[in-house]
Amino acid sequence: MGTLQLPSFLLTSHKFHKPFQSRSTKSASHSSRIHQSSLDISRLASAKPEMLDVDLRWHDHRPGARPTEYDVVVVGCGPSGLRLAEQAARRGLRVCCVDPSPLAAWPNNYGVWVDEFVAMGLDPFLDKIWPMTAVIVDDRRTNYLNRPYGRVSRNGLKTHLLQECTSHGVEFHQAKAWEVKHNEFSSAISCSSGYELKANLVVDATGFSSPFVEYDKKRNHGYQIAHGILAEVNRHPFDLDKMLLMDWRDSHMDSEPYLRPQNSKTPTFLYAMPLNSTLIFLEETSLVSRPILSYTEIKRRMTARLRHLGIKLKRVIEDEKCLIPMGGPLPRIPQSTMAIGGAAGLVHPSTGYMVVRGLELAPVIAEAMVECLDVVAVRFEGTRSFFDAFFDLDNYYWEGFLSSRLSLRELLLLSLYLFGNASSKCKWDIVSKCPVPFVRMAGNLAIQST
Repeated sequence: MGTLQLPSFLLTSHKFHKPFQSRSTKSASHSSRIHQSSLDISRLASAKPEMLDVDLRWHDHRPGARPTEYDVVVVGCGPSGLRLAEQAARRGLRVCCVDPSPLAAWPNNYGVWVDEFVAMGLDPFLDKIWPMTAVIVDDRRTNYLNRPYGRVSRNGLKTHLLQECTSHGVEFHQAKAWEVKHNEFSSAISCSSGYELKANLVVDATGFSSPFVEYDKKRNHGYQIAHGILAEVNRHPFDLDKMLLMDWRDSHMDSEPYLRPQNSKTPTFLYAMPLNSTLIFLEETSLVSRPILSYTEIKRRMTARLRHLGIKLKRVIEDEKCLIPMGGPLPRIPQSTMAIGGAAGLVHPSTGYMVVRGLELAPVIAEAMVECLDVVAVRFEGTRSFFDAFFDLDNYYWEGFLSSRLSLRELLLLSLYLFGNASSKCKWDIVSKCPVPFVRMAGNLAIQST
């Protein structure tokens, strides 16, 4: 069975929602002009990685265990990777997910348009919905958008996807994928655990910094950077029934003019999810820029904005840094490793949104994977079963078939016997694909025998 190469449409870039963003270390220092009492993320943030309570199926690598060759190995357990694994397994493929910590909660906040989650049946996994969204252009103009916006329940959605994966037979291997080698008949994934997994198709869902996907051109991305916090505050000025998509006001810089020159070159806006009167998610965000805006600079601007709005932090519950590569080349097509999510360039080149698009595409990609794997080769099990049944026939029949000595009646009896001993999948293929060619063949044989 040859290494699978998927069609090019699976790697094209599309629009979408708040991405599975990369996360890296916080900047160590602030400018001396920032008042620590207003915003000291390093001092206040206390959230630790949470582990989800799901009983997974684990890949059996015990000594003496029967070797398993999977149809698909998905590297990475982000939203796109888990959704694709679940959809592929639902369609009958043998799937394994490789991740250093499959049960770890996703670290970043995701915001989506509610109608898009409803269309996928995932709206039960929105933990907050705002009936309207607002875009503040300046101190005089505000646009209200009549489209509900929601905050994704990260733990709820990941738990759901893990449970769906498990119920459809997906296995998990807790390790980091170190190397992928594509051989003539399969691919081998070397893991930090010391074990090697084999598969007909490898899907890279590890995000933007993927080491397994190949490019024809240098990856000269622009970057969107954001600093976000989920915080308990004394108060905030935002309406609880509206999600603030963008606040472009810069009046907070009047009292801190040293921020204006850089802001005029690379402006930033505030993104805010008011959860109640004292709990809010706040994120200062830049649009795509080259060179990248410094993380220290974006924290300075957020500090100035919150001070101007009279928002004082009591406790920072979550602290996240989002660095989103945008633009640049798409993966080379064709190639033997398939990508999804950030590794596939699915991030919207203007907004940085992606999560919804990855979730939407997973069923389409899973269908294509099933079709391509069936076209590349019939399952070995079915093929072996067929030849096992064929050579188990009386010598007269298999010798007669191979030497073209059987009569039409004997050929029909042979066909019925083989059909009765075929696998369910082979039977379905025969019923759905073979009637017309079989009738033609039988007609030709009847003509030749007269």
